[in-house]
Amino acid sequence: MTHINALDPGASPLDYYGFELRRHREAAGLTQRQLGDILNYTGSLVGQIETARKLPTPEFSERADAALGTDGMFSRLVELVLRSRLPAWFQRVAELEARATEISTFQMGMLHGLLQAGTYARDTLGALDRTDLDDRTAVRLARQRIFEKEEPPVFWMVLSEAALYQEIGGPETMRGQLEHLLAFDSNPRINVQVLPFSAGAHAGLTGSFTLFHFASDPAIVYTEGYGSGHPTANPDTVKDCSLRYDHLQAAALSLRDSAKLIRRVMEERYGEHRDSGGDSVA
Repeated sequence: MTHINALDPGASPLDYYGFELRRHREAAGLTQRQLGDILNYTGSLVGQIETARKLPTPEFSERADAALGTDGMFSRLVELVLRSRLPAWFQRVAELEARATEISTFQMGMLHGLLQAGTYARDTLGALDRTDLDDRTAVRLARQRIFEKEEPPVFWMVLSEAALYQEIGGPETMRGQLEHLLAFDSNPRINVQVLPFSAGAHAGLTGSFTLFHFASDPAIVYTEGYGSGHPTANPDTVKDCSLRYDHLQAAALSLRDSAKLIRRVMEERYGEHRDSGGDSVA
């Protein structure tokens, strides 16, 4: 019988990661506990990652590379591991995000995953299903590492004002999320415009969509349903959505006015709150 902790490195990226972590740890003459002490994690966590029972994080991978002298191998591999844990129908979309030179998205009900803060992401993912929630949140947030590349994509988001008022996770979570949005204010590659209620009927009433542009490949439009994604390079669809996006940007507030509105909503709706006795609470 195969030992329960023996991994087939070809079974999945996670199995391969665990196999290589064990191999390099043993080559260094370290126990799981000793490596955990060096990395400032528990030996138990090291063991769980080695046996593919726990997802590694980018931070763990960076520390493992430094401790084991693996020249960034685990940091490169963790991206493949995390991407492989996305729903099968979404994996191609994550690849598009990683390859795109420019991403333009219109979002109606909530923020795009690439700009979600941790607790906001967790609450959106856990709305109906809370199984493996920590791992699923880590996988979503790992997609945001595309902004750490030497040449990150230019990202534009037109966001319906309604999404600022959709209270996901409670006031504290929303305040943190809106603060997170405002933190991009000085980053010219990440741009947020709010489509105000006063815009009335607009070109995005059909629903959210995302346009991916590439250095040499045709643009792709992505729309999403329940448990399914629909990327297409159909020229007519791309042309139609590009025109819609131009009109949405024209109807949206400027970057500066959008930031002012986000800050006002953050402070007035999610700032100080009063308990039933009228006293203010944080």
